Amino acid sequence: MAVDRDHVLRSAAALLTRKSTATMDEVAKAAGISRATLHRHFAGREALVKALEEHGIAECEAALDAARLDEGPAGEAVRRLVREIEPVAGLLAFLYGENELWEDGGGDPWSRLDLRIASVFVRGQQSGEFRIDLSPVWLTEALYGLVASCAWATQAGRVAPKDFTHMITELLLGGALRREES
Repeated sequence: MAVDRDHVLRSAAALLTRKSTATMDEVAKAAGISRATLHRHFAGREALVKALEEHGIAECEAALDAARLDEGPAGEAVRRLVREIEPVAGLLAFLYGENELWEDGGGDPWSRLDLRIASVFVRGQQSGEFRIDLSPVWLTEALYGLVASCAWATQAGRVAPKDFTHMITELLLGGALRREES
């Protein structure tokens, strides 16, 4: 029987977003395959996490494309981005907490995402919509942190899933918006 790698990755992502310490046995069970079959596809947890990273980056890139970041006001682009990234937020939260992914400073795929997201903040600053005293890099990092935090809070039942986009964008944009000087 052929094993659908995408199914295994989605099953692993669903499990690890709820239980980041899950064993390879638990991942195999969640995917409906044996541990030996799982190990034929992923030599160990590190290989699985790297594959999940690639999967997560691809999902994020698709969300960035769907959000149409170059269209309309920057604040609206950020709202669209958060709405589009919500389905993969749990996986991003898991990856965000995987230290071995960040030991070398992260790789080029993350840098591509960072640049695309930061460009929205640059655009908002250039148009006068966003504050200029907060760097686009910092606003990008803050967005990642808020997405991960809201994903964790939603999974734990502390935040209603329907409030995901509102909670993140209101906190981020409320702090990023340029204030009229008195």
